[in-house]
Amino acid sequence: MYYNSNGVPQDYSKAFDWYLKAANQGNVGAQHYVGLLHYNGNGVPQNYTKAFDWYLKAADQRYAEAQNYLGFMYQHGEGVTQDYSKAIEWYAKAAGQGHAAAQYNLGVVYEGTGAQQDYSKAIEWYLKAANEGHTSAQANLGRMYGNGNGVSQDYTKALEWHLKAANKGRAIAQCNLGNLYYSGNGVSQDYAKAFEWYLKAANQGEVAAQSNIGLMYQNGSGVAQDHTKAFDWYLKAANRGSAAAQRKVASMYRDGKGVSKSLVEAIKWYQKAADQGDVDAQGILDKL
Repeated sequence: MYYNSNGVPQDYSKAFDWYLKAANQGNVGAQHYVGLLHYNGNGVPQNYTKAFDWYLKAADQRYAEAQNYLGFMYQHGEGVTQDYSKAIEWYAKAAGQGHAAAQYNLGVVYEGTGAQQDYSKAIEWYLKAANEGHTSAQANLGRMYGNGNGVSQDYTKALEWHLKAANKGRAIAQCNLGNLYYSGNGVSQDYAKAFEWYLKAANQGEVAAQSNIGLMYQNGSGVAQDHTKAFDWYLKAANRGSAAAQRKVASMYRDGKGVSKSLVEAIKWYQKAADQGDVDAQGILDKL
């Protein structure tokens, strides 16, 4: 109740004290929460080593949430030496108990790089999590079907999985749905629907969608052409670190479209993009 502020003001310190009393008596849920409070630094100083120790106590009692956290700590080397084999081991223990987040995390590990990469296994675990309603797994399935990773490329299935996640508010899936409508893959090309989905994602801060909204305003695709709005959306994405958007902002400053012409600002934004390895921006800078 102290942790969740149920009936009392939220107080992580008091929550920790009571969880610790129960944890020291072997209560598995309390052991997990003592680990979680140490992990996040809530009510106590952040300490990954102590978090790991308490998660391990709960995980050894088959507490799936703690097993999932142990997998995450091994995957990212938090409080322990990074070890993908042990990450997979702990994720698998939780996933075998139907823990959707662990199933998703197994998919992430198998989709990654190195010795553990196995797209077929990634698909398998994403599918289990996706069928439990895990939106990130649904979005990743959509991406893998769209790219043909571990499965035959299938834009129809990509559309299906992205739509499930997008309708639950998953921004990256909304952006990817926009891509499918924009390009006409798996669905009839429809710039208006592409814009609609991009806007949903962009309003949640999805950088690629913000840049794509800028492009649609710039070209008048699905919306009336409006260079000022194009600039505003490019700038949102540019300020979030998108090199492509930074180059677009620079070009609009250079040409005076949607914003007052300024070669100084143009060079500044080209430089930001170039510093991130944008070859086109580097080439334009050389000419300027």
